[in-house]
Amino acid sequence: MAKTIGIVTSGGDAPGMNAAIRAVTRVGHSMGFQVLGFERGWDGLLTNTFKKLTPRSVGGIIQLGGTMLHTLRCPAFEQPGAVETGAETLQQNNVDAVVVIGGDGSFRGALELGKKSDALMIGVPATIDNDVYGTDETIGFDTAVNTAVNIIDKIRDTAISHERIFIVEVMGRKRGFLALEVGMCIGAEVILIPENPMHLEDICRIMDDNAKKGKRAGIIITAEGFGNSSELAQNIQRQTESEVRLSILGYAQRGGSPTARSRLLASLFAERAVELICEEKGNLAVGLQRGAVASIELEKAANERKHLDLRLLKVANMLSI
Repeated sequence: MAKTIGIVTSGGDAPGMNAAIRAVTRVGHSMGFQVLGFERGWDGLLTNTFKKLTPRSVGGIIQLGGTMLHTLRCPAFEQPGAVETGAETLQQNNVDAVVVIGGDGSFRGALELGKKSDALMIGVPATIDNDVYGTDETIGFDTAVNTAVNIIDKIRDTAISHERIFIVEVMGRKRGFLALEVGMCIGAEVILIPENPMHLEDICRIMDDNAKKGKRAGIIITAEGFGNSSELAQNIQRQTESEVRLSILGYAQRGGSPTARSRLLASLFAERAVELICEEKGNLAVGLQRGAVASIELEKAANERKHLDLRLLKVANMLSI
């Protein structure tokens, strides 16, 4: 049976990663494991940099955003021989299982590492983009939505006071999960996402129609991957009679204390990850499916495309009249 668990937090940080580190450590120790936390993502495996984690050393972190192990994007891990170096690090430290907390890119790194190592690989989905296949929700998504909603509610006060249109850009370079949910929750007049191309003329028509109905203020939510938000703001102002302002929320969406929802998912996902290790099962990812914590093949979680329910756009349009 496995005796030592390694933890890696890789890629972009997400609120709730610390809660997941805490849960893996405490559940692992309760099951008789030693737990090592590799620092700065995959770089920790390349440099053999880690800290021993105990139930006490992870105390007081459940409410903290970010990751106590730190994270960085590590192109060096994709270079020839790097995965083999990571596998040697695991062997030197007698690591029998690795829990990788991150998104699909982190999971792909775990898949490659698993090909060179006998250690069990378990993925725990944590990303504010909510784009990991096989889970209805990822750690950190709920927090990012609430962070954005809280800020945009304040922006709407100004939009109404000055009778302006505000374009608010949220994160999402490739997918629109965050923009869609935020847009619905703040009552956006228009939601722009990469999965649903929309022409400038159609956006302007909606805003002009709103003005005729007496709506002289409005919020347009756009995912960063939809296009150039600055150009969009300038074009809308030129083609309508409205004042248009742009607000980019940026990295604020990644930080902050995780919501109760993000903390709960982190704890439940981590417990299931350790349970799979106890069952000596690897190359799996945990996730939420129809309200229950489940597991799927790590390869599917890493490489398959998660479906975005575009029907929600129709609902949002009906609610925005």
